[in-house]
Parts: sequence; structure tokens; C-alpha cells
Amino acid sequence: MRQYIRHPTDMPIEYDIEDVTVNKDQRLNDIGKGGLSFHAENQIDPGTRIKMRFPIHEPVFETEGIVVWCFKNKDKYQIGVQFSNINTEYHIRMIEQIYFIEQYKNEVLKNEGRELSNKEAAAEWISKYAKDFPRE
Repeated sequence: MRQYIRHPTDMPIEYDIEDVTVNKDQRLNDIGKGGLSFHAENQIDPGTRIKMRFPIHEPVFETEGIVVWCFKNKDKYQIGVQFSNINTEYHIRMIEQIYFIEQYKNEVLKNEGRELSNKEAAAEWISKYAKDFPRE
């Protein structure tokens, strides 16, 4: 039984297993205290050490974890990873906010024709959506 609430997300993730880049075009499924899950093309055995990157902001955030479960789901596998570092979840949540702010910035440009700086987009996003952003 899961101890913590998982929050859905759609951030990109890249990962390596044993220093071999396996896939660069995956998306996170969800993230929660202590771990995350994502879909993959190939099975990854529980106990496998995995290096993960989140390529949405420079510098790219990298972290490590251990695969704790793997289930076949239609034509893909759903992979569960436990973070190796207790601070990883905090960093990923900050990156996730940056991802949402960047999406907001692009939507405003597309829908309203306003070109926002990163600072302006962050201020607007925070005032509109930060209260609804899950804290745990």
C-alpha cells in the first residue's frame, strides 16, 4: 500500500541504466514522496540502479534511483523508481513548477499574443496557480 499521495505529471524524463542511454523520449507518469513512475518501451528489472535526467531547464537536473517495480501495461512497461537521495523529490517538484510556468508562458503567447519574460510568467503563474499546486 502506498504511503504518500502521488501527483500526476507529464514532464519529460531521460534515463540511463549502467551508463547506457536507454531512452530519451519518455514522460513521467506521477511523482510522490520518495519516488516516481514513468512509462518505458522495455522492461527494467526491480533492483536495477537507474540515472534519470529532467531536460526542461538548464542546467538539466540529474538524480539516481532504484527500480522497485515494473509492470507491463499494453505495449509499454510502467516503471516505479525509489529515489536514492531524500532531497530529490523537492528538486523535481521545483523543476515541475518551472515546467508548468514554461507551459503557461507558451499558452499566453499562443492564446493572447503576449510575450512574457520568465520572471513575468513566473509571477503570473504563481498568482493564478501556485495555491493549487500540490505541496506533498
